[in-house]
Amino acid sequence: MNASMKQLSLCLSLIFLLPASGMAQDDRMERGQQILLPFKQQLMKALQTGLQDGPLAALNACNLQAPGIAGANSQGRIIVGRSSHKLRNPGNAAPGWVKPVMDDYLNNPDSRDPRVLALGNGRLGYVEPILLQSLCTTCHGTQMASPVLERIHELYPADQATGFSAGELRGVFWTTFPTE
Repeated sequence: MNASMKQLSLCLSLIFLLPASGMAQDDRMERGQQILLPFKQQLMKALQTGLQDGPLAALNACNLQAPGIAGANSQGRIIVGRSSHKLRNPGNAAPGWVKPVMDDYLNNPDSRDPRVLALGNGRLGYVEPILLQSLCTTCHGTQMASPVLERIHELYPADQATGFSAGELRGVFWTTFPTE
């Protein structure tokens, strides 16, 4: 086989491999989304239930229920969490591999697509942004009722998670899972 035939053969091989690689990436993205979905749904339900009784009840739901929801959805080799560049709960600090993605989301607002990263040791990481909804400004906004602000300071003395506007990056949901 001459050199030009080898190059053509290599190019065709790469063309046929690209869709398979893309599908694998899509499968990994879908897997990350599927893993996070129950976690996100359960968090939202807890917050909505709390909000029915007012923002103070929602704060209590977030403070008491959210860690348990994350724990219940982290099973075996699957771990889920949420984090932010402006933490309310120090227990939600980002794992080292999440921070560069979060920083990139902050620095490149037009590039906030979910991401899958190879973490090594047969593990993948998946990250997706959390954009603040208008309802969330009740506890994370620029102007909050005094009782809400007082309760935040009681529960989270080192709180940094205020001053947001609807649509801003609030943080990220993340998960790690086996490649298998």
